[in-house]
Amino acid sequence: MLPLAQCISVKAQPPSLRDNTADLDRLKKALLDKLAGRMPVVPLSRLSIIAGEFRRAKFNGTAVVNNLPTGPEIVDFLTEAPVYLPGMALDLGTTHLEANLVDLISGRLLASADRENSQIKYGADILSRIHFAAKSDGLEKMHREIVHCINLLGRDLAEQIHVQTSDIRALSVSGNTTMAHFFLKLDPYWLCREPYIPLANAPDPCKASDLGLEFHPGAPVWVLPSVGSYFGGDLISGILASGMDEQEKTCMLIDVGTNAEVILGNRDWLIACAGAAGPALEGGVARMGMRAGPGAIEHVEIDPQTRKVHYQTIGNQPPEGICGSGIIDLVAGLYLAQVIDMRGKFRHGSAPEQLVREGDEYAFVVAPSEESAKGKPVVLSQVDLDALMRSKAAMYAILTTLTNQVGVGFDQLQRIYVAGAFGQHINPRQAVILGMLPDLSPDIYEPVGNSSLAGAKQILLDQNARSRCLRLVKKITYMELNVNQEFMIRFSGSRFIPHTDHSLFPSVPFFGET
Repeated sequence: MLPLAQCISVKAQPPSLRDNTADLDRLKKALLDKLAGRMPVVPLSRLSIIAGEFRRAKFNGTAVVNNLPTGPEIVDFLTEAPVYLPGMALDLGTTHLEANLVDLISGRLLASADRENSQIKYGADILSRIHFAAKSDGLEKMHREIVHCINLLGRDLAEQIHVQTSDIRALSVSGNTTMAHFFLKLDPYWLCREPYIPLANAPDPCKASDLGLEFHPGAPVWVLPSVGSYFGGDLISGILASGMDEQEKTCMLIDVGTNAEVILGNRDWLIACAGAAGPALEGGVARMGMRAGPGAIEHVEIDPQTRKVHYQTIGNQPPEGICGSGIIDLVAGLYLAQVIDMRGKFRHGSAPEQLVREGDEYAFVVAPSEESAKGKPVVLSQVDLDALMRSKAAMYAILTTLTNQVGVGFDQLQRIYVAGAFGQHINPRQAVILGMLPDLSPDIYEPVGNSSLAGAKQILLDQNARSRCLRLVKKITYMELNVNQEFMIRFSGSRFIPHTDHSLFPSVPFFGET
């Protein structure tokens, strides 16, 4: 468990007429045994500072050493050992950033913070931002925006433990390939153009000062590697967090966000793909949809006889909208109560008190206006339903196409890890009823929370995780769905509840044609 940066106690003999070793050579020699015989280096930008501190401390104190793939690097010398050495793990999301401050000495969580990705002002989705970056100063603006966001997060975290932002000694970053390009100020132009090649998949570690970050200037910045344009470091993080790359039996990892990304495999092989199945689930399509946060309806129950609705919000706040898990619960409940048919269409007259007209379409009232936070009813419209039907069909088609590619049946999977807020809040049984997830025992499904952030934390704390992530990019086979005819056929068959082939979902009630 060798952290990305560490403190090492140093007690060196002072120079004399009999020992004329130079100060920094003396420091390196004193550290040699404690670094397993690996000779450390000192960056030019830190040379004078460290030499001065070492002499002022009378050659006794604490060296701060970065553990990089190229070898150990001395970046500071302290007279007194710090109480803790803060490092920041960052989930660099397209819409949202989430970060943890971790003590690199003990591994203890020190603070947490999150904020919206302010790049949204230049485009809500990745493609819009790539096009904006192609303008004269577009890339510079995108880079500045994300660095500013990270600096603000750093300040939030530092304030929580009463230190300065410059006391943060390391940063690990987990994000999709495009976000990594913006962060490193790499032109993303070719990411969305055939043959979809990034400028860099595995960027070498750099310094916080190189990127304009307010952290300690010698703090190493480790950006998790990508496999390609559509398989980023956030998925590598998911593999690290789940541990599926070290398991003997075959497992699956599902991460639903802006896209649905799926990885299948074990310690011997891994195959992955990504597709557009996420937005309707995370609040990007449904009109009343929102991210999983306070006031979001996360669970819904509908009495099959009375059609009475019971809901639960995150934080028990008045409802503002409905997040992905709530939408899945709701639509599964509407199907079981026969308020919607197998096509995902409202049955007129099935719930007179909850079904209301909105123009030419119907909408289902989940929470009336007098219960909601904004004084307007929380509803699910037919347009929202149609979007969910497309998303759930894409999800199941992705899963079946991937498993079929390698000849693995769902019944052969030891575990299905479900990542993100989607995995944290979802009721797998409800997703099975919709035909979104395969009809397996709920015990097979295991939520892993924010696996992107969890993997970034491992990078901060464990040299083995850093070595694993570099090996993983050479081990993964990526399957392109955009040109996969089998996926399109399976997508069409999945656009019913639970499926056109009901034998695939034997545990789900079948109500026949409308």
